[in-house]
Amino acid sequence: MRPNFRNASSIHLGLPALTLALTGLLSACSYMPSVSGDKVLGLVRPYRVDVVQGNVLTTEQVAKVKPGMSRAQVRDLLGTPLLTDIFHEDRWDYMFTIRRQGITSQQRQVVAWFDGDVLKQLDLPPDLPSENEFVTAINTRELRGETPKLALTEVERKALPVPPKPPAPAAETIGAQRSFPPLEAPK
Repeated sequence: MRPNFRNASSIHLGLPALTLALTGLLSACSYMPSVSGDKVLGLVRPYRVDVVQGNVLTTEQVAKVKPGMSRAQVRDLLGTPLLTDIFHEDRWDYMFTIRRQGITSQQRQVVAWFDGDVLKQLDLPPDLPSENEFVTAINTRELRGETPKLALTEVERKALPVPPKPPAPAAETIGAQRSFPPLEAPK
């Protein structure tokens, strides 16, 4: 039997052509715009999920915590810490991070140091916000029109109509009203 060299040579010629075609296709992928930017293909802005992790701590909450408090009291005021380490039992870490579309990401860390069961000190970041500052910082929605009014003034409260008093219920007799025959027969 004679070997068929024509088929073997066509395989040897097709392999470099196939390799060249695949290399060209793969190198074209490097010119695609990235999705990690602000827009995909320069046209569409993808929706990014808000990522909120940890404990939101404000200056009002932290002001209630005093050295000498027990671990249970600190947990009641600040919540459960995000990180407790078995190798550093005297330290609780309260971390907070928020990543939202339209605002800069925020990250804060409050560390509570204990001596046994008693709070020794709190390490606070310098930019710990008040509750109003925090709400203002994360509010990305613009209010349309006037800000809604949340409370009435004393003058407005007095101008409200007085609700009618409900009629008093009729006096009820206490106990069951029954009539019983006499115990002894009349003589």
